[in-house]
Amino acid sequence: MTDQTAVAAQMGIDEVGARAASIVQNVEAVIAGKREAVTSALTVLLAEGHLLIEDVPGVGKTMLAKTLARSVDATVSRIQFTPDLLPSDVTGVSVFDQASRRFEFKHGPVFANIVIGDEINRASPKTQSALLECMEERQVTADGTTYRLEPPFTVVATQNPVEMEGTYPLPEAQRDRFMARISMGYPSSADELAMLSTRETSSPLDALEPVVSLTELRGMIEAVQHVFTSQPVKEYAVDLARATREDRQLRLGASPRATLQLIRAAKAHAAMHGRDFVLPDDVDALAVPVLAHRLVPTSRAVGAHDRDSGPLIDAIVRRIVGETPIPVGSARRN
Repeated sequence: MTDQTAVAAQMGIDEVGARAASIVQNVEAVIAGKREAVTSALTVLLAEGHLLIEDVPGVGKTMLAKTLARSVDATVSRIQFTPDLLPSDVTGVSVFDQASRRFEFKHGPVFANIVIGDEINRASPKTQSALLECMEERQVTADGTTYRLEPPFTVVATQNPVEMEGTYPLPEAQRDRFMARISMGYPSSADELAMLSTRETSSPLDALEPVVSLTELRGMIEAVQHVFTSQPVKEYAVDLARATREDRQLRLGASPRATLQLIRAAKAHAAMHGRDFVLPDDVDALAVPVLAHRLVPTSRAVGAHDRDSGPLIDAIVRRIVGETPIPVGSARRN
């Protein structure tokens, strides 16, 4: 039995919760006052999903991604998406080796455990699509050869609102690859004032050290996969997804992939709270970040003068959660 298998076999739910809390605490040393965003990001990492952080410039989107990656002792790479970025700049390229007289594939930055895609919607749609195979199948195909990506593999992408100049909105097919989308929001006055004092001469990110090894992270992910999900909770998740497909305010509802990722995220959420079983509360807590970015409202729902449909879709998802019956024998926490 290898060290990795031993850690995975021995990792209990209580230990997962304790290690998750240490990661959250470590990230909050840099990202203050954003507990919900931090826990959502860690939930996606433990569920082996991909995270999209969407907000206006300067609120800490890239800093959150870098801090989460720094808190885990895993391989990390960063891709700065620009209009002139090519797909081969992301996945890699075959280069002719004069010594061996043959082409050799040089791995691109996507070959890492955590890939930070900064301002992903500034790259062309052709370059954006280079991530599709990586995110869904955990592999890269180049010149007829397939290269596997070492698990765990998570893409943490940031993007500015599509209304800003020089952006290419992600198509629905690519947004659906992201397990969750979150926003940072502006900090409170107290947190912003504290930031001015703590970052006058240096960044707290420079002194940040990993609190979880790669082997321990794999053990946490393995433990999350074994969290129990009852049949009523699964039916509840399906009911939520079907309700989005039938809602009159939505032109495009949640896909079956969304239902699957909602349950995976709920299992991670339960493990982080020290439970080895999923409650409807876990599904409710993640309904908006997991489902909202996949939905497309009707033109009538958006209105002629409202260009930002994000708050509207969030409200629709919350309404659907409130209207969908809870499984018998379960109750929401207040």
